Amino acid sequence: MGKGVAAERFFSDKEAFHDIAQIASELPGAQHYVGGNAALIGQKFAANSDLKVLLCGPVGPKLHELLDDNVFVPPESLQEVDEFHLILEYQAGEEWGRLKAPHANRFIFSHDLSNGAMNMLEVFVSSLEEFQPDLVVLSGLHMMEGQSKELQRKRLLEVVTSISDIPTGIPVHLELASMTNRELMRSIVHQVFPAVTSLGLNEQELLFLSQAASGPHSSLSSWNGVPDVGMVSDILFWILKEHGRSKSRASDLTRIHFHTLVYHILATVDGHWANQLAAVAAGARVAGTQACATETIDASRVSLRAPREFMTSHSEAGSRIVIDPSRPVAEWHREGVSFHFTPVLVCKDPVRTVGLGDAISAEGLFYSEARPHY
Repeated sequence: MGKGVAAERFFSDKEAFHDIAQIASELPGAQHYVGGNAALIGQKFAANSDLKVLLCGPVGPKLHELLDDNVFVPPESLQEVDEFHLILEYQAGEEWGRLKAPHANRFIFSHDLSNGAMNMLEVFVSSLEEFQPDLVVLSGLHMMEGQSKELQRKRLLEVVTSISDIPTGIPVHLELASMTNRELMRSIVHQVFPAVTSLGLNEQELLFLSQAASGPHSSLSSWNGVPDVGMVSDILFWILKEHGRSKSRASDLTRIHFHTLVYHILATVDGHWANQLAAVAAGARVAGTQACATETIDASRVSLRAPREFMTSHSEAGSRIVIDPSRPVAEWHREGVSFHFTPVLVCKDPVRTVGLGDAISAEGLFYSEARPHY
């Protein structure tokens, strides 16, 4: 909260967590929302009436009732009680003790064992044959932090096996989330990244990933204010070059959608994706509308805080880019990777920040054109 950054942690004491959740749930002003990255991405997709969504995850009665009619949950995914994630939201300038939040954000904690064990993965993959999807979205790997090392290792291997059972030609997007376990992060980079087509992440996850897998700028302990565009694009480039698709590597990874409060970047390996400009712009638009809970961008309630000019790289001779307000999406290329950068119109008084990253990723995917490679 002191830095105003998003975070999420596993709460290991089951009884204490259930007491807190029950009391919170019964408070007069308690608000219940759809939770979990996959469910939130599914909900965002389901808002398009011509899209059908299959959601596999532990779905309790309350969650089932909140889900859109276009979201189908297989019977094996239903359970008798809901899992709760508790969200502590704060506004810019709010104080707690001696801390003062520089901007609005949230802290999430949960004691969610069924998601942590990725219990529904096999159910999901077995449902795909009948459902015949055009896109698969996975999330929740960060929830494994609550599991033992041995279980993490075993489950990750099964995750990769399950992903490889998804029919060829269907893009698979992985949404990352807040983590603290470097070893688990490193395993995800080496084992899971090559099996997926696309990634969604924020600045905390990006820097942690680089630190865990010895990438560029990994000596940086944390971002100082707005993450430097050149540093971010160096790390994105490294992920795609070291762990992405190439002639010499059996990896499917060709796309990364990065989001931070004031700007987004979509990095893609050339030849695999189209319509990036619309995709990255749509993600920025939804960040402004959803945080303010408005249908369209309300210019009086948003501010432009993105850098007006920046270097595209620090590890090699990058170029200097100046943002043109009449064509705000900037584009540059580096060794077979295309970068699309957009400023974000940031909501000044956000109604809620939870699920923003999920909405950004969903919207970006909705507008992305995957070019089939067989």
